[in-house]
Amino acid sequence: MNFIQKTIKKITDSNNPDYILLMLASSLILVSILFSYSLSIYTVVYYDYNQFHFFLRQAAVGTFSIIMMWCLAHIKPDKLIPYVGWTLFAFFFFLMILMPFLPDSLTTQAGGANRWIRLPLISLSPVEFFKIGFIYFLSSSFQKVLMPHTKIPFLQELKLLIPYAVIFFIVVFLVAVLQKDLGQVVLLGAILIIMLMFANRSYKIFLSLFGIVIVGFIILIAIAPHRILRIQSWWSGIQDSMLSLPFIPNFISEALRVKEFPEAYQVGHSLNAIHHGGFGGVGIGEGALKLGFLTEVHTDFILAGITEEIGLVGLVGIVIILFMMILRIFRISRRIKNAKYHLFTLGIGLMIIFAFLINSYGISGIIPIKGIAVPFLSYGGSSLLSSSLAIGLVLSISKEVKEDKNE
Repeated sequence: MNFIQKTIKKITDSNNPDYILLMLASSLILVSILFSYSLSIYTVVYYDYNQFHFFLRQAAVGTFSIIMMWCLAHIKPDKLIPYVGWTLFAFFFFLMILMPFLPDSLTTQAGGANRWIRLPLISLSPVEFFKIGFIYFLSSSFQKVLMPHTKIPFLQELKLLIPYAVIFFIVVFLVAVLQKDLGQVVLLGAILIIMLMFANRSYKIFLSLFGIVIVGFIILIAIAPHRILRIQSWWSGIQDSMLSLPFIPNFISEALRVKEFPEAYQVGHSLNAIHHGGFGGVGIGEGALKLGFLTEVHTDFILAGITEEIGLVGLVGIVIILFMMILRIFRISRRIKNAKYHLFTLGIGLMIIFAFLINSYGISGIIPIKGIAVPFLSYGGSSLLSSSLAIGLVLSISKEVKEDKNE
């Protein structure tokens, strides 16, 4: 009984990190390890890998990630967050600049661009770690530069935002143009705008930013033929349901219809996997769509593979764990007194939830598919390590949260 009481006190003690958040993140990592084995069977056979090739690698990175989160959780944030945050921002910003000039022997390509750096035991995606540094840069500078200035003239407010616009446009060029990864730019842009809201900016700023974002998004699509084709492919799959709405005139319907364009192959099989799983799933290891129909199902399409094998019930369970984790992060953000840490934890929560939504909407055909991993679930060392590092930093900050007995 004393052991149980001590354990409960340790978990609920405000001087300790949020152990519930740690357990939620660790449970998602265990799910990822399980499905890295179950869903990778076709890839293992196709490339003649060892049966446990992906399982052992994900298990090693997952175990390290859990230990890392636990260790970071017990370090005071003032001795950890600034050093890690600025290092991630500066070092990985430099790596992204360097990426186009690295030889092919040191990089791995995706979509015709260098996105990973090959290391002896792992391939590293700089943008995954840069996102955390970018969020820290915004939270630290917003606290010093923007938050002290409230109710100032619009032009003066714009001048304050010019340095952030310059840095963001450089990031857009490095990620969306050189790495051809528009999804990550959309994610970073959404985080930037919402963090500006919490930095007490005026509504005029948001209207201006919204217009700039729309124009910039159109330009980035127009200059890249592969993005136009991807949108056409996505639209061809949903146009019948959208253009059949009664309030759309026939001449508009005909003008918008894409003819003789094949439906998105991956999204079609993703929806088939979700449909095949039904309510209770076909059983772990029994999924059929992973057998060559749905490419790399253990990475970007892992939610479809999981749904086929454990059904809607299992998927809902995983989503509940993920959203409980997000709520814990937002709870920490709301209760922390330090404005910089408040914005930083908010940004980390947004990073995780936006990545999940972009991926889930993509595989279900709601938006064009983007190559963004599901935090903690998709196979891949960079995604798992960066997500775990972010949670470890939030856990460190959670030590400073003072519990409100009235809540």
